[in-house]
Amino acid sequence: MMTRPAVRIPLVAALFFVLGLPMLGPARAAILALVVVSLQLIAWASSLAPEGRRPKDWLGAADGALARLRGKSPPWARGLLPWLVLALVCVAPLGMNAYMLNVATDAGIYVCLALGLNIVVGMAGLLVLGFAAFYAVGAYTYAILSTQAHVSFWLALPIGGALAALFGFVLGLPVLRLRGDYLAIVTLGFGEITRITLNNWDSFTHGPNGILGIAPPSLFGFTFSRPVHYFYLVLAFAALVAFLSHRLERSRIGRAWVAMREDETAAEAMGVPTVRLKLLAFTLAAFWGGLAGVLFASKQLFVSPESFNFLESVMILCMVVLGGMGSVPGVILGAVLLAFLPEVLRGVAEYRMIVFGAAMVFLMQYRPQGLWPSARHFMEFREEKETSS
Repeated sequence: MMTRPAVRIPLVAALFFVLGLPMLGPARAAILALVVVSLQLIAWASSLAPEGRRPKDWLGAADGALARLRGKSPPWARGLLPWLVLALVCVAPLGMNAYMLNVATDAGIYVCLALGLNIVVGMAGLLVLGFAAFYAVGAYTYAILSTQAHVSFWLALPIGGALAALFGFVLGLPVLRLRGDYLAIVTLGFGEITRITLNNWDSFTHGPNGILGIAPPSLFGFTFSRPVHYFYLVLAFAALVAFLSHRLERSRIGRAWVAMREDETAAEAMGVPTVRLKLLAFTLAAFWGGLAGVLFASKQLFVSPESFNFLESVMILCMVVLGGMGSVPGVILGAVLLAFLPEVLRGVAEYRMIVFGAAMVFLMQYRPQGLWPSARHFMEFREEKETSS
């Protein structure tokens, strides 16, 4: 009788062979399948190792050691670490060229987006697949206000965030009673409706041609015209969003969201206003998405519907899942990695998306809680593992 690995390993290898065949050809696709088989065999062999020597246990031991280190370190040391990281990021442009500064700026915008989505997905536990719609609302708000009404960036910033928050509130109203897959399908439809509307409303959004001539931000006569200027502008907003997300996570509202995520029925029975909390989660997440959209439009000086497709929503969701749902530092790490990884792999352009996808698959298999999970999510995965064993 065939064991489970004996069935899974050839099936996964065959899948990679079929997916790589159109781009790589038979020989290279076969090599890719052999590499996948080798990695799976190594992972399966490590699972047969004695208890305490498996990779999963190493990861658990590392998490436990970090938790003990945080517990023993004084409060001032724990509070100093974010400032040290911020100081290192501030001096990072000294060793970057214009291309890397552009990628780092995009990573900062993705940090704002991922932290916004983390509110509704990581904290409140509501699966949203159309988050790029709020991103598009903020970007087009600034693009239209800048080109048609000559509104400044600083005035358009709160307007774009508020308009996206209004869209989030309106979206939240009809989905209050939906959960799981049904909620994901509705939000996916909302994202596609927004993109198609922007693509077809020629008289207002210029359709697929997009909007050109967006004014760059300026402050007291100083114009943000160089990549390093945008880097520090986006860094300031990303730091602000991270700080507010951290405070929100530790607030009464954040704890109520976590209770709703763990068991919505039990939370409602204990008096948690789940309807209002869902609306608040959608509204706040959309607000951060709108702010990120205004930043994106001011950096690119051009917007088009193709920048806000379904794959963009999936990429933002992957950042949250990869870093660790509900974990502010984990989401930041996931956003930075997924922003830089495709550029790092650009030298192997034929294979980079395959390598990227394979890395995500293996990570979700051996690190489902994310790279930097929150303490609560880490304990949940440990309990599930102990229960299954």
